[in-house]
Amino acid sequence: MEFNTHNTDSATLYKLLTGVVIPRPIGWIATVDENGTNNLAPFSFFNVVSEDPPQVMFSTVRTGDKNKDTLNNVLNNKQFVVNLVTEEIVEKMNATSQSVAPEIDEFELAGLTPLDALYIQPKRVKESPVHFECEMVHHYFTENHKNGGACIIIGRVLTMHIDDNILSENNRINLDTYKPVARLAGSNYSKLGEIFAIKRNQ
Repeated sequence: MEFNTHNTDSATLYKLLTGVVIPRPIGWIATVDENGTNNLAPFSFFNVVSEDPPQVMFSTVRTGDKNKDTLNNVLNNKQFVVNLVTEEIVEKMNATSQSVAPEIDEFELAGLTPLDALYIQPKRVKESPVHFECEMVHHYFTENHKNGGACIIIGRVLTMHIDDNILSENNRINLDTYKPVARLAGSNYSKLGEIFAIKRNQ
């Protein structure tokens, strides 16, 4: 079956795109507003952009043509922390996905421990084994949208905090102790399944 994106409704497009582009890593984005209130929300439209310079991206939808608190905060101070999600904390991550008023601190809402960052204002999630302190370098609002579109944020990673427990020799990540969680469609998530290797052709 073919789906012409010009005449397919946005709900169907979302269902198809999030159903086939899987699994997706989850960027658990921490920001802070102008009053010093912490904000924490998960985004599965998230990934690495480059290592030189080290950059990551996440995208946030603008349903009803309105910015989410995360986007407002990043546009205001150009700072955010990416925390990575594991099996142990996936329920707490889910608790921060609900829509709440800007003055609500999602760290408190989910029973999480905020840690100071080294170079920026937003807090890190102590319970997460990986934190990237980031400074926004680019943002882009999607064009020709029907219901608010989205905004893509690209941030430079200023420093990475990685728990020693998930590091093995030669700075490799130990997947047995890391246990990351990925996003699927709907209410579904996935753990790491069978892993196989294919050597790149020379």
